[in-house]
Amino acid sequence: MVIVGAGQAGLSVAWHLRRLGLTPGVDFVVLDRGPEAGGAWQFRWESLRLGIAHKVDDLPGMRELGLSFATADSTRPARDVVRDYYERYEREFGLEVLRPVEVTEVRESDDGGFLVTTDRGEIGTRVLVNASGTWTRPFRPYFPGAADFRGVQISTPDYRAAEDFAGMRVLVVGGGTSAVGFLKELEGVAAHTIWTTRRPVEFVEEARGIEAVRQADEAARAGRPLPSIVSGTGLPATPENMAAVERGVLVARPMFSEIEPDGVRWSDGSFAPVDAIIWATGFRAELTHLAPLRLREPGGGVRVDKGRSTRNPRLFLAGFGPQASTIGANRAGRTVARQVVAELRSPVAEPSSV
Repeated sequence: MVIVGAGQAGLSVAWHLRRLGLTPGVDFVVLDRGPEAGGAWQFRWESLRLGIAHKVDDLPGMRELGLSFATADSTRPARDVVRDYYERYEREFGLEVLRPVEVTEVRESDDGGFLVTTDRGEIGTRVLVNASGTWTRPFRPYFPGAADFRGVQISTPDYRAAEDFAGMRVLVVGGGTSAVGFLKELEGVAAHTIWTTRRPVEFVEEARGIEAVRQADEAARAGRPLPSIVSGTGLPATPENMAAVERGVLVARPMFSEIEPDGVRWSDGSFAPVDAIIWATGFRAELTHLAPLRLREPGGGVRVDKGRSTRNPRLFLAGFGPQASTIGANRAGRTVARQVVAELRSPVAEPSSV
């Protein structure tokens, strides 16, 4: 069988499959498009650190190796820490990840399984676990006039350093942790920042992870588009964040109504000149390679129950919906792995070589 993606969800599934008796590289293979270990973290900006706004939960079995993100060096770039930890994890547990391998298409095969097309050839498999994440599909909402804006527009994956916006008037759009991080980094570097969000910002002492997972699970089961994680959790009320609120850095305005060539305009007619817009407006699941399987429901979502596709029960989506958070991805690894093994060992689904 095949796992697509070696981020947190994919590695979690692989570890549990190994624990359940499957041999990496023989009974299953993990394909990853990244040039190095670390999933999407390897592509994040150099200044991002762990433990401030962004948190990574440990992979299952990681503490057996003496590793934990809770005690990781917070002075190093997060991308380097995650890469090093994941690289050692893959090596120590012998997960045999193949990279870089780009999966371009998945379609049903004549025997009821799947044919996985990659830039290295095709692989036949009876069961597929898709753990491709979201990083390559940043979401940018439509606003009138966006195409005519004369300044800089980027999405979260394009961000590299605050210095790129030195002396500029910067609008940051979005209510998640990335937006918060950008605003704090830009303070004292950009000439001025404005923060706009679709809903009122709420800073909370403890993230409401259970409620966020419940909302995402409900949407996934119904095949509806998935809600944003932060809409259910709130933003962390850390001393650093609350100090930034007091300084006026983390004070959000309601969303503007349209974009003009040199700025944005609100519904009350007020205008703000802007040199750059950073769209920190979230992501959508990267499922384009699964398009031939026709998984979309009429409402646009993909119906998934406990990590398993309702339309095709031999397809599993790890790290999707309620599994998108770091805690959810780890728990999902065990749930998905058990179902995969049961499917492979059933009389109608003998394991196939990879």
